[in-house]
Amino acid sequence: MPRPMALLLATTIALVVATAISAADATLPLLVEDDFEHGADRWAPTDAKAWKITATDGGKVYDQFKDGDYRGPHRSPYNISLLKDVVVGDFVLTVKVKSTDPVGGAHRDVCLFFGYQDPANFYYVHLGERPDPNSSQIMIVDDAPRKMITKNESPGIPWDEKWHTVKIVRRAGDGTIEVYFDDMKKPRLVANDKTFTFGQVGLGSFDNTGQWDDFKLQGVKVEKK
Repeated sequence: MPRPMALLLATTIALVVATAISAADATLPLLVEDDFEHGADRWAPTDAKAWKITATDGGKVYDQFKDGDYRGPHRSPYNISLLKDVVVGDFVLTVKVKSTDPVGGAHRDVCLFFGYQDPANFYYVHLGERPDPNSSQIMIVDDAPRKMITKNESPGIPWDEKWHTVKIVRRAGDGTIEVYFDDMKKPRLVANDKTFTFGQVGLGSFDNTGQWDDFKLQGVKVEKK
């Protein structure tokens, strides 16, 4: 058992490191904020017929209201709406989301996309209700069907009819990927991968539905050659 002083020192070091990382994330420049009150012109959905702007009591939201017809070259989510003209390396993405498919079953989900190169190469976060190798995981599509890269054991996502806040932290230099759900202090999902060090980001779901609001992207912008 660690001595009290050693334990205190280890705790202090961990706190300092975590604070330094949080401070570094906070200093990333703001690239895009979108509350969807003026439409969704910044976004490019894979199937425009599945997305619309919907007025709610809390304002307008970006609504993926049905499962789209898009199918990628490999097994991966069907519903993707990419942020146009912005490619990032390191980034912090925060957004509010509400799952709108209460009968979606064990794999009821929403997804967030990043490191997007093309339809066959990208990362995505599957926020599914019940974890398994294809649900509630951080995934990679790398010229092949999706594959789990999550390092920690996923607890699953307790979906209800309320709004929730999701944050993704990406540090390309060391491969860090952290996904937060409501609790912004402790990541729910963690991975480490350097396959794609930059790319577009996006919102959507595998084959369910959801609404999005208050999107914010801080990051290091990359110019694609």
